[in-house]
Amino acid sequence: MRYAIRHVTRFEYADAAGFARCNLRLKPILWSGQTLDDYHLSVEPGGEIAPARAQAGLANVMRLVVEKPERELTIESRARMTVDRPLPMPAADDPTLAEIAAWARDSRDVGPASPASYLFPSPHIPLDRNIGAWCAEELDPDRGALEAAIALAQRIQREFAFDTTATLVDTPPHVAFAQRGGVCQDFAQIMISGLRAAGLPAAYASGYLRTLPPPGAPRLVGADATHAWVLLWCGDRLGWIGVDPTNGIWMANDHVIVAVGRDYPEIAPIDGVVLGSGAQTMSVSVDVAPIED
Repeated sequence: MRYAIRHVTRFEYADAAGFARCNLRLKPILWSGQTLDDYHLSVEPGGEIAPARAQAGLANVMRLVVEKPERELTIESRARMTVDRPLPMPAADDPTLAEIAAWARDSRDVGPASPASYLFPSPHIPLDRNIGAWCAEELDPDRGALEAAIALAQRIQREFAFDTTATLVDTPPHVAFAQRGGVCQDFAQIMISGLRAAGLPAAYASGYLRTLPPPGAPRLVGADATHAWVLLWCGDRLGWIGVDPTNGIWMANDHVIVAVGRDYPEIAPIDGVVLGSGAQTMSVSVDVAPIED
């Protein structure tokens, strides 16, 4: 599947902002099953863009500096992607959760995709006793990894309400868990917290869902915006397997990974500092359209 992706973020300031310094994580990374065919980043009315020296997580980080006072700032990211990712299928010879936990603890890999980097609590996804106990009901150590992962994702999809008014970007996982509602970020964080509590390496994936579903298929929740889901490391043979607890499905050809990290703040699409005295409003639009051959 080939996609044309357009991601526009627009800032409006009540008073002209005199200075802005932002980190942009908008260019999709190289990842198994996806290829970046073309990419273009633009900023209006303008600014200096350069690769960042320091990077966290698996992300393409660009630094934007705007030194001229502006009342509006528009950041537009355009990408053409080819996604060809097999649909995971649980099998009798899948490693068990106990095996995965042991392999991750014994891993000597210190690279950015090392399972050991995603075993422990992170600043935005702490361990929680209640979340751990609830998720543990699907995480029997002797259960096959893929079977357990999709079962937990589908349970979250069934029992939690998608509600854009229920949480904020900094709402901790235990709050969304207690009210059984939130958005894709909350559901991903709850699942990651539960997996890490079971000693399993789990990462936060940020990216996109295709905007238009295939004929006769339901529209996926989270399209037309950035999306979040979960990656579970399943050993050297299977690698990182993606599951989407918002929709209760696997990561396959409908998903495009932009960045991977321990939690959302580590790989937020845009963050930084703006100097000004007035209020700020932000609007985001995302379009992921299949390209006809």
